[in-house]
Amino acid sequence: MRLLSLFLCFVAALEAGTPQIVSVRKIWDAGQHNAFTDLIRFHNAWYCTFRESEAHVGGNGKLRVLVSSDGEQWKPAALLAEDGVDLRDPKLSLTPDGRLMIVAGGSVYEGKTLKGRRPRVAFSKNGHDWTAPQPILAEGDWLWRVTWHKGRAYGVSYRVSGDSSTARDFLFSSVDGVHYKLITEWDVSGGDEATVRFVNGDEMMALVRREADDGHAWIGTSRPPYKQWQWHATGHRVGGPNFIELPDGSLWAGGRESPGGAKTVLARMTP
Repeated sequence: MRLLSLFLCFVAALEAGTPQIVSVRKIWDAGQHNAFTDLIRFHNAWYCTFRESEAHVGGNGKLRVLVSSDGEQWKPAALLAEDGVDLRDPKLSLTPDGRLMIVAGGSVYEGKTLKGRRPRVAFSKNGHDWTAPQPILAEGDWLWRVTWHKGRAYGVSYRVSGDSSTARDFLFSSVDGVHYKLITEWDVSGGDEATVRFVNGDEMMALVRREADDGHAWIGTSRPPYKQWQWHATGHRVGGPNFIELPDGSLWAGGRESPGGAKTVLARMTP
């Protein structure tokens, strides 16, 4: 049985700048396979979402939502499902009008064979009652995550025409989280999962997983209207990329690094 753990990390002001894990606590183990978590603060509580299914691939995954007022005690808040669709990799965000939003992949399988996919979104005013998962973008898209900035959602969808090395990234924006307009296609070979954030006001920064060439993740920066990008290699493989800016302006990234065995890593990040 796969277990879901909450890692509470303290970024200590040490000379080496090394994050210190201060506790690890299991918060859920009711499903056979619990994976692909996201976490957000909403209405003075923590909300954690993840996929619940029989295995990593195949089956009809459901999106579990847990809630906790203190990070210690957790209880179920919602379970989102769609007949015949494997809902995967849910990501949480807060809309400008104060609702929670989940964006997730929606895959269709025959056994272990992928037959199609299209992203889904769902919304909630209270974290417990959710709209039905709604298809967005086009068949073959996978919108990895959205970040809201000045009333717009920005996110990257990736499409694959063959093996994973053929993946291409497309930057979109939306005013409602449902209808999206293409901004640009990134010139990133084998780019797929990507998170964008905003730093220094309106500057957009991206951390992108890559599956082509050396497989090293790239960091990109762009100014409005976000059509021209500058890219830099990180020298690391990063799966499930995410990053945040702390109040002191420092950037911390998280993701899965594979050499030596897959593991979760936290790391300082610069442009």
